Amino acid sequence: MIRVAVSGAGGKLATPIIRAVRISSDLELSALYNPRREGESMEGAVVTGDPDAVSGDVIVETAHPDMVFDNVGHWRTKGSALVVGTSGFTSERLSRLREVWDASTPCLVVPNFAIGAVLMMRYAAEAAAHFEAVEVVERHHSTKPDAPSGTALATAAGITDAGGSSSETSAEMIAGARGGLVGGVRVHSLRLPGLISHQEVAMSNPGELFSITHMSTSYDSFAAGAVLAIRRVGGLAAGVHVGLDMVL
Repeated sequence: MIRVAVSGAGGKLATPIIRAVRISSDLELSALYNPRREGESMEGAVVTGDPDAVSGDVIVETAHPDMVFDNVGHWRTKGSALVVGTSGFTSERLSRLREVWDASTPCLVVPNFAIGAVLMMRYAAEAAAHFEAVEVVERHHSTKPDAPSGTALATAAGITDAGGSSSETSAEMIAGARGGLVGGVRVHSLRLPGLISHQEVAMSNPGELFSITHMSTSYDSFAAGAVLAIRRVGGLAAGVHVGLDMVL
């Protein structure tokens, strides 16, 4: 039985993960953490605001990007494996995380727990080297705290590593009109009410356009990948790893 603690309890990502842990026969919900929701009951467990009261074989971190490093500072002393679902991990933030996470246990950063999103990123990296230009368009709900999304950042990094890039022939008449530049890839972030998660990777050669798209229509789409990460993170080497495909 794997004992699982979830940080960021009550959040949109944490909620389906907590539910999935509760109904899994090989997982046990050992703690819920969120200082802003202290004392609330979720899935039969009471949320604590005291990091010293959190324990588990695996801790799942889903808190706001502004809080994640403070929380990681607590979890590194626990002897637990860590799964980070918080978004917004740029290459700079990943470097900072590697400095902070000096524990003897593994830490897995997962930009997107949806299985389809992981496959989209893999396919995009494989295809990008065969096209002259690649751009990423990601759409998320209007309350999402970061832009670009963690999925878009990871997608762009994978495309760059594979040799893909965006065309840079157009001059911006208004700053930002061509989106943000992540490595050599243009990323466009749309924030619209009613959306959850939608990303398109558009590629083109003269005379052809190829597009890979993934959409999450429910937060439940993240549960299966989160449970997979929880079950397998303990088998990784100590240190920071990135991507659900590390355990897929």
